[in-house]
Amino acid sequence: MSAPPMRTIAAALIMTLAGTTLLACGDDESESDTKITVWSLEDVSDRVTATKAIIADYTAKTGVAVELVPVSEDQFPSLIATSAAAGELPDVVGSVSLAGIRTLAGNELLHPSANAEVVEKLGRQTFSPRALELTAEDGKQLSVPSDGWGQLLVYRKDLFDAAGLPVPDTYEKIAAAAAKLNTGGVAGITAATAPGDVFTQQTFEHLALANNCQLTDDSGAVKLDSPECVEAFRFYGDLMRTSSVKGAQDVDTTRATYFAGKAAMLVWSPFILDELAGLRNDAKPTCPQCQADPGWLAKNSGFVTAITGPNGSQPAQYGEISSWAVLDGAGGPAGSFVEYMLGDGYPRWFGMSPEGRFPVRKGTAEEPEKFLTAWNTSQAGVDTKKPLSEVYGDQVLAELRRSPDTFTRWGITQGQGKLVGAILGELPVPKALSDVVSGKTDAAAAAERAHKDVEAIKAGVN
Repeated sequence: MSAPPMRTIAAALIMTLAGTTLLACGDDESESDTKITVWSLEDVSDRVTATKAIIADYTAKTGVAVELVPVSEDQFPSLIATSAAAGELPDVVGSVSLAGIRTLAGNELLHPSANAEVVEKLGRQTFSPRALELTAEDGKQLSVPSDGWGQLLVYRKDLFDAAGLPVPDTYEKIAAAAAKLNTGGVAGITAATAPGDVFTQQTFEHLALANNCQLTDDSGAVKLDSPECVEAFRFYGDLMRTSSVKGAQDVDTTRATYFAGKAAMLVWSPFILDELAGLRNDAKPTCPQCQADPGWLAKNSGFVTAITGPNGSQPAQYGEISSWAVLDGAGGPAGSFVEYMLGDGYPRWFGMSPEGRFPVRKGTAEEPEKFLTAWNTSQAGVDTKKPLSEVYGDQVLAELRRSPDTFTRWGITQGQGKLVGAILGELPVPKALSDVVSGKTDAAAAAERAHKDVEAIKAGVN
């Protein structure tokens, strides 16, 4: 099943690398000119097959052999740490999250000058400025951003129209709609609440950013006990307790509830778009109207990208950027491989799952919209394939494509990427949030608990 990417390099990598002497790649000089090793966190079988086909064309064009090693997100932290300790790092890693890149950087496993060279060769002006900003630190280009996605609030347009409700793009409008539509076997909203799930962290961060609740300030001081964060905990807790589904909700149950027509709103990633359109047999909408028309729910759903809370100065959205990165000690052709994956091979790369891969390189110097145009015609789905534009229309897709240009993240631009990776390993925020949702504690106490837990984690990673 397709699901929001939850790729994190958490405390395991930090602990494994602590005190380790890092060595360069073990390939001798002659081999490094003709062969490279590439790790990809895209380990789903059909995507591995697609990646191998792109690589085969690269090898035919350049003569450089590529050993592709698919690595699961769960195993990546320990495997990269072991390889670093043995002096056998891969030359390139792909589909690495923002937190993962910052953790690799903190452990000096990246080759920033090589990654910067790739960006300059491809043309800095061809990339989303925001994507470059999120993948850089202290003037160094840590990685080469490839594709991104922004969190969505999906809502039932038919129910909203019938009730005369506005688009739910603020705390106030979301709460009012959830309360009014929470009737007749339909929950007002469904969103993640499972305390041990990264999906809960992603969902809460999306709504917390809307209220200008930040993980840290620019100096790195933890700020989860701020009034903005207390309000975010209160809003989320009240919403889930009074207008949602009972019990711990996760990536599968939230989708299933919305697909069954039993929720008026849902917070999910755009990886839901192909499933919502009935293009996957293993995750089809099951609402009564969907029996005759698998695409009914897609036609009757609207999408909100950025949201504003009462303390938010502007609409905000959580998002993720996946990167390619040349690692320390990489062989000479490593940079050319990354160039290929963001050049000739790029449409096929993001075309593997266009619903969650919005290209952050928009085109070339000669054709500024080349890759955006290619994305528009990419075939989404598994068992049935069609361009998403045929389902959702150009206006919706244009708004979704703009997400990587505007979204934000906790801690990344404040230089706290290593802390972000660590908290995704321990999940103190979802654990505190769970107590508010269950009614065990109030928002202020939960925010204080999360604040203290994150401070403790920060002390351990610094």
